[in-house]
Amino acid sequence: MHLVPEHDDTAAATPVVNRATAAKASGHLPPRRRRGLLFAVLVAGVTLALSGCQGKLSDGFLPNAVSDSGDRVTDLWVGSWIAVLAVGFITLGLILYAAIRFRKRKGDEGLPVQLRYNVPVEMLYTVVPVMMVAVFFYYTARDEAALTDTSKKPDVTISVVAKQWSWDFNYVDSNVHESGIHVNPSEPGAIAKMPTLYVPVNKRVEFVLNSRDVIHSFWVPSFMTKLDMLPGKTNILQIVPNQTGVFQGKCAELCGAYHSQMLFMVHIVSQADYDAEMKRLAAIGQTGFIPVDASREKMVPADAAKIPAQVRTGGN
Repeated sequence: MHLVPEHDDTAAATPVVNRATAAKASGHLPPRRRRGLLFAVLVAGVTLALSGCQGKLSDGFLPNAVSDSGDRVTDLWVGSWIAVLAVGFITLGLILYAAIRFRKRKGDEGLPVQLRYNVPVEMLYTVVPVMMVAVFFYYTARDEAALTDTSKKPDVTISVVAKQWSWDFNYVDSNVHESGIHVNPSEPGAIAKMPTLYVPVNKRVEFVLNSRDVIHSFWVPSFMTKLDMLPGKTNILQIVPNQTGVFQGKCAELCGAYHSQMLFMVHIVSQADYDAEMKRLAAIGQTGFIPVDASREKMVPADAAKIPAQVRTGGN
């Protein structure tokens, strides 16, 4: 009886498989091509991310700062990145050195000598991070104290009231106001309809920040500083704008369905132009103030005292 084997183990019956052909047939790329594709995707991603940055390399790709606080934030940001990149390069160098110096060589058998601990290296890995954190903490605390300092006498005081989803501005010294309405930025002429905040250049402006309903956040990206606006509470921010121009402000705290449309325009102008705008608001009948205490939350007494009395209730 002739038996036919289930598997033919002869050399002639064993097919020779080309790796590239097999990879193509299976739909998988060879390792080299996969690495090349991964690198290309990484480069494209980094390029796309950097293309969205407004600034330049010397400013850490931050927007152009137009205030004294912006310059301070930029210096802290750039200094932090320099320190982080230096540590990163040193760490990468040590990794590459270890990978090359202690790689397995031809003829090596078994595992190399295993060390349970290395006291100098472990001390280094403990002391250096602690020192880095301490340095970062010192400079961050120093700059935060300067950014939130409101001890200096302001030249101009503006009460800013956030509401879903727009802004009210009370110009305390000029006894005028502007009341904003919600504007869809995609509609024609949206910029002209947005509430507009005027501030004089090279003057210390104090913003008294309150919310009428939920948590908002006052943010002008070019100021490089933002501050939350809490219902029933009062926060105060002082800024010295140092460049004229038109900039955009927005809410930086998720505050509801139209949070992304809670925008306003900021005009940094000369003192003469600022005075002219105050006269214009008075001429069109926008005198007096919009009351801050007309809100959902009852004001905390200590925080209510921080608001100029006439603005608190809307009285003249």
